Amino acid sequence: MKKFLLPVAFGLGFLACNTPQQTEELVQEAQKTPAFALSNLDTTISPCEDFYQYAIGGWLKDNPIPSTESRWSSFNIVTDSNNAKLKKIFSEYSSKEFEKGSLQQKIGDFYKSVMDSAKAETRGIAPIKNQLYNIDTATNKKELVSLAAEYSQIGVRSWFSIYVGQDDKKSDEYITHISQSGLGLPDQAYYTKDDEKSKEIQEAYKYHVIKMLYLIEDKEAESNGPKIYELERRMAVNSMTRVERRDPDKTYNKYTIEQLNHLSTNLNWNNYFSIIGLKNVESVIVSQPDYLKSLDKLIAEFPLEDLKSYLKWKVINAYASELNQDFVNANFDFYKRTLSGTEVMKSREELALRKVNGSLGELVGNAFVERHFPEESKADVRQMVENLRAVFKERVEQLDWMSEETKIKALEKLDAFKMKIGYPDKWTDYSSLNISADNQVRNIMNSRKFSFNKMISKLGKPVDKEEWFMTPQTVNAYYSSSQNEIVFPAGILQPPFYSVDADAALNYGGIGAVIGHEFSHGFDDQGSKYDANGNLANWWTEEDRARFDKRADVVVRQFDGYFPLADLHINGNLTLGENIADLGGATMAFYALEKELERIGKPEPIDGFTYQQRFFLGWAQVWHMNMTEKELRKRIATDSHSPGEYRVKGPLANMSEFAAAFGCSDPDYMVNSDSLKAVIW
Repeated sequence: MKKFLLPVAFGLGFLACNTPQQTEELVQEAQKTPAFALSNLDTTISPCEDFYQYAIGGWLKDNPIPSTESRWSSFNIVTDSNNAKLKKIFSEYSSKEFEKGSLQQKIGDFYKSVMDSAKAETRGIAPIKNQLYNIDTATNKKELVSLAAEYSQIGVRSWFSIYVGQDDKKSDEYITHISQSGLGLPDQAYYTKDDEKSKEIQEAYKYHVIKMLYLIEDKEAESNGPKIYELERRMAVNSMTRVERRDPDKTYNKYTIEQLNHLSTNLNWNNYFSIIGLKNVESVIVSQPDYLKSLDKLIAEFPLEDLKSYLKWKVINAYASELNQDFVNANFDFYKRTLSGTEVMKSREELALRKVNGSLGELVGNAFVERHFPEESKADVRQMVENLRAVFKERVEQLDWMSEETKIKALEKLDAFKMKIGYPDKWTDYSSLNISADNQVRNIMNSRKFSFNKMISKLGKPVDKEEWFMTPQTVNAYYSSSQNEIVFPAGILQPPFYSVDADAALNYGGIGAVIGHEFSHGFDDQGSKYDANGNLANWWTEEDRARFDKRADVVVRQFDGYFPLADLHINGNLTLGENIADLGGATMAFYALEKELERIGKPEPIDGFTYQQRFFLGWAQVWHMNMTEKELRKRIATDSHSPGEYRVKGPLANMSEFAAAFGCSDPDYMVNSDSLKAVIW
């Protein structure tokens, strides 16, 4: 997704892994116990010493990671609940005949095509044989680049990626973006580090590439694998780091077509744009000009046959999980077992759920919300959003480090925040998408091309302010800096995030803090560079920005000091935006709760906990999470979010409100000293 998409949590897909009976039990349990369960607690430890362990140590002990997962958290449980609902819908639609082109027919037939394992085995590599043949018979690099353009439409990501999105400095216009891409490992750092664990992964990846090449009967697999790795390594060396890519000032580089052609002479851009259906391209945003310049040299330097091997690998990798079991197993063995520590592959049924959901997002979402989203939730959350907005306004007005000049701009942006809750008012039209019951790979290709063409067709049109960048069934939320909006899909409006039956303290500690988190993204270290209209434009005085950056540096140092593993600390710069949003979100939600209770009355303690304490227990249970060491290492290297444990500990250690609620004081671990305490909003 575009860089402005800032999810509140890990980009979790559909992670259901249990048997139907287990899943149903999870759903029933989630529906039966919306409030905080005392069994979550570990009272052998003081909340002032380790609040994460105190609040959810019991849950961590009772919820080991299933063998089909690399992590297990509240997000997985809610996703399982959603998947159980989707499974009933898919089963119904796939067991009957529906009118061709209808929502039911597309979903049902897609599901049937993925469940048909026999046909997948019979077809082998036939579904991608035409693409591989075209690569083999290309006679020059120009033809190969043209094939890369053609295959990008069906999800084959090679040397770079192209998408049409809003212009960061003209948010009412769409523009073409070009950015670095094409690596088979999760991040450029995987290629550049030389420690023992990194070398092990590098060697495992080389072996994996060779193994996949053997599966397509590449007679030169042993030599082609290392050549593919070397090309990717050279691409990685010239790539921006994830920390650098967070900065929109560094990634906003506008080029005319003439300038673009001069930047990379071996890529015929007019031809490339024509193949993918882009018309009347006048200018583009190049996120990483140095990468594109170096890529141009690599294409000139590497022999045609090596470039062919690389592009074939990209095709294989893009469709490995859709082919026969040999490809599926090999793909799982490296990307899930080696990189993430997952022991067992999900069932075909669970994989089918994920594939259909991922390919027919809003179509599935339409069916989901029709049956499973209570409208009263929408109104309730909307009121919580306004309560959070009011508190944020008060906090900004009272800031002693920000000048009145900058406050006016900040409040203008806050007032302009839009919200979307539950599901789109206007659904995506899937009428042009053809889906059949007998060809899984063709369905995947058709759906990918449908999404690609939908995205490409935006150029030259007015910006669609109603568009959603997450499906309604997604267990997540986001803030869009270019739209200046916060979005809460129906999928996340469930326990432990939100329940109409829970007390206000738990709801504000859950979805309330999530709302505050998304609000705060508009004012984190990068989101704060966008104005009320969603444009990348400085609205700060120089002095105010310097004071903000000084406070943000305290957050960087705090999280740099956390070591989830003895030899690995959190990257405070990579996670800065999310950490600021967590701190701001928890703070705003706490005071929004106080404001709400002034209206409805302050409750007596529940289960022996005051409403202030229950607020923080609500925040902690949102982030309960067990994770394999391999997955933890991968996420620290690639994820802009801190691990769940530190999303609880980090913000709360800065909050005097937490210390007061549980009677903590310096030098307790959960209380940062005044000199180290991070306070921004």
